[in-house]
Amino acid sequence: MNYKIISHYQSNDSLRRSFNELAEKTFGLSFETWYKNGFWRDKYIPYSILSENKIIANVSVNLIDCHIKGHLLHYIQLGTVMTDEAFRGQGLSRMLMERILSDYAGCDGIFLYANDSVVNFYPKFGFQKAQEFRFRTKIHTEASPCVQQVPMNSAEDFEAFLKIKQSHLSRSAIRTDTDDLLMFYLTQFMQECVYKVNDRDCYLIAEQDGDTLTLFDILSNEPIEPSEAGHFFGAGIKEVHFAFVPENTAGLEKYLYQEEDTTFFVLGDTLINHLPDILSFPALVHA
Repeated sequence: MNYKIISHYQSNDSLRRSFNELAEKTFGLSFETWYKNGFWRDKYIPYSILSENKIIANVSVNLIDCHIKGHLLHYIQLGTVMTDEAFRGQGLSRMLMERILSDYAGCDGIFLYANDSVVNFYPKFGFQKAQEFRFRTKIHTEASPCVQQVPMNSAEDFEAFLKIKQSHLSRSAIRTDTDDLLMFYLTQFMQECVYKVNDRDCYLIAEQDGDTLTLFDILSNEPIEPSEAGHFFGAGIKEVHFAFVPENTAGLEKYLYQEEDTTFFVLGDTLINHLPDILSFPALVHA
């Protein structure tokens, strides 16, 4: 078989269509809307194997620039690992991993979230299993909700939100330059998850499930106590889970976070040494 490794091809309609067909077969997921919305740009790089003008295997590189305690670190996240069922068992993922590790040998570290069925694959390349920690807290308030949804339905809405994000500080302990990846979520699966706090210059990315609120980020130029963010949603909220590490964790419960059927892997001394500061990568950075 004549196999060729290709990358940076998202502007090629035929190749992008083939990539999406494989992603839909493998994950039930298409990247076409993300592309058409203008957010599949140069920080999400599919490394794919092409055979007879068809994408048959892929490992994608996500460029994750992190600001941690005054340091700018350049990490790589690997994701969208897939091989067409008809071509499995031929070492195609190994070929892609070897190329990527060569191309990004100078980065500050590489991480990925692997399905538990392939946990024996990544250690072959030097990856180590690692733990992630998150925070949560119980709250009580008699207050009425004081948030309103921010529209996320059109290109104009998306542009307006990004201007808000750029003019407000994320209250996360680590800040990432990953707007394109963030918009993968907010323009598709989480369009109803952006809120503005009434009478406050504060925006929240959050999801409510019964009496539990999951906070994905707090955008505010004034300090906001993490538990206070939960109070903005009113008396129905009893517990707040943080899908990012707040810059202020005083009074919050720290716990070992383990996503079902998922193992967190890391590679690189710089990344490993910073894990005690990182604790966990924000959920909206996951690819």
